[in-house]
Amino acid sequence: MSAPVPAPGEVAQVPVVLALGSNLGHRAAALRAAVDALAATDGIAVRAVSTIVETAPVGRVLDQPDFLNAVVLADTRLGPHELLAACHAVEARLGLDRATKTAGGPRVVDVDLVTHGDLVLDGSEADDGLVLPHPRAHERAFVLGPWAELDPDAVLPGPHGGRVADLLARVRS
Repeated sequence: MSAPVPAPGEVAQVPVVLALGSNLGHRAAALRAAVDALAATDGIAVRAVSTIVETAPVGRVLDQPDFLNAVVLADTRLGPHELLAACHAVEARLGLDRATKTAGGPRVVDVDLVTHGDLVLDGSEADDGLVLPHPRAHERAFVLGPWAELDPDAVLPGPHGGRVADLLARVRS
């Protein structure tokens, strides 16, 4: 999937994948509000939103409500760190306090930056510790399934990457 060549003076649009999750309050409404807030953010153009899937929690905190998850395909002219800040701003607007958030714990909404084009970052490039692609995307069916639904030919870049459909088949087996 290649982005159009920008006119002189324009910033190139980069395809991005965002993963949304919610397991507190009105979960579906929170996901819709996150998509709307992302679409209203200058520099982000939402192209497609997956079907919402319900999944059990994964990770360290298993005693919590099930999640609703979705994937958003978008184009952006924001750099990866700017886009991460925009995702965090959407989370904050919808009630997530990152200062008190428990890693892997319950949340009103979570907006994860999964990919920013083919960029690979190891977290050492900036103070925000951004790792791209998302370090656990390759092992999460709730990201891979909705992503493959939207783009059956999608490829996850990076050391754990590959065809999203193949990664999904591996996770499900």
